[in-house]
Amino acid sequence: MKKEILVVDDQPGIRMLLQELFTDEGYNITTAETGKEALEKLYARSFDLLMLDYKLPLVDGADVLKQMERDEFNVPAIVMSGLAEDIKKEIKQFSIVRKVFAKPFNIQEVSRFVKSILD
Repeated sequence: MKKEILVVDDQPGIRMLLQELFTDEGYNITTAETGKEALEKLYARSFDLLMLDYKLPLVDGADVLKQMERDEFNVPAIVMSGLAEDIKKEIKQFSIVRKVFAKPFNIQEVSRFVKSILD
């Protein structure tokens, strides 16, 4: 069965890039543009991995992670942020976060890390 990845980013280019990359690698990809949309999708079905932009409109990445931990969602998360250095301390409070990738990220590095979690 194909692994399910939820990609959440308000930038369409990043959503499309990750969707294309991971679809080509054999994963099922669902995308969301906002944190609110991400939470709706997380409650609707199960995912094997969450790739989450930290700065999102309406409900930001931190709020998504807080809600997931409060409701005991045990989905590993990768956070993507243009402010990766600034949020490292804040991110440590979330046990589900496996890694923070600074934007712009190295796509091969992201791909390798995703495979290490899912395979």
